[in-house]
Amino acid sequence: MGVSAPTAVAMSGGVDSSVAACLLARDSRPIVGFSMQLIDGLAGSEERYGRCCSPEDFRDARQVADRFGFPHYVIDLEEEFRRHIVQPFADDYAAGRTPSPCVRCNTLMKFGTLVGRARAVGADRVATGHYAILEKDPASGRTLLRQAVDRAKDQSYFLFDLSDTQRRLAEFPLGRLHKKEVRELATEFGLVNADKPESMDLCFVAKGEDYRGFLERTGFAKEIAPGPIVDQRGAVLGEHAGVGRYTIGQRRGLGITAENPLYVLDVDAERNRVVVGDDAALWTDRCTIERTRWIPFERPTGELRARVRIRSTHDGESATVRDLGNGRAEIIFDEPQRAIAPGQAVVAYDGDLVLGGGWITHGGHAASAKDVA
Repeated sequence: MGVSAPTAVAMSGGVDSSVAACLLARDSRPIVGFSMQLIDGLAGSEERYGRCCSPEDFRDARQVADRFGFPHYVIDLEEEFRRHIVQPFADDYAAGRTPSPCVRCNTLMKFGTLVGRARAVGADRVATGHYAILEKDPASGRTLLRQAVDRAKDQSYFLFDLSDTQRRLAEFPLGRLHKKEVRELATEFGLVNADKPESMDLCFVAKGEDYRGFLERTGFAKEIAPGPIVDQRGAVLGEHAGVGRYTIGQRRGLGITAENPLYVLDVDAERNRVVVGDDAALWTDRCTIERTRWIPFERPTGELRARVRIRSTHDGESATVRDLGNGRAEIIFDEPQRAIAPGQAVVAYDGDLVLGGGWITHGGHAASAKDVA
């Protein structure tokens, strides 16, 4: 009998990916660890590392590999990360959209570029520390995606855009574990990062910094041009500091004194203006999505009833999904939802089964200054 091909494990240096690697190694699986160097050159002269990819992170990953006796490599993917993740992230904000870079990173980096590098050393699968569950559908032969047992840590939202081929190559050893169990296993395995704090924000933004500061400091932001802040009738209320600084639903930082609280209703990059209004105008019962990806099937036949999430922190609400063809769909919620932002990912569920999703093109807000002649 021949030796089975190794599984590549994406190792960030955190406790989740480390335990995922250890579980495979404990089962005598041949594995090879890969840490992706994504942001070293983005740190700039101040040597600000993001919430991953620091020398300490790579040291922690290497110690895990040494403890269990499998090879570990740090691979330089900074150029790919700039091109596929950071520049589109900056471009989205400049265009008035609110991006979802973690979804793109999973699709294009972890299960895109990394898969190719893993194959170069003979690996035929890629395992990560994501909290999600994969299973084969015996009827269709497709690989299904389900929510993790630990719903508080579930990351299925960020994985909806993987192709069926990518899902077949993926492995999520933590999907049926709770975070507490993962910490306990890390201690049992004697890992140096057993108590390492979690990174919950954008991995490429340094601690103490927001995305705006990162884009400006690293030069990814386009030239910032101030412009008017207007109400829904088009009346000028103030001046914004560049449309890339604003997102749908934002209240802080407007610099406008008003009798009632004002919120960003629309970021009109074409006219370089920000539209504001009261909270009631943020609520809508529908949105349109594009670049859809469906998991149990190629595309819906007829209308779908689903629980739909409009952002990663959204629990989801009951809705009807209507396929519009050409990779587009309309989502009609049973009850209006607040601050549906173009650029964000929409993900639909049937129970714990991920049906698929797409990217918001239109949030269906009340008439804005775009509609004012």
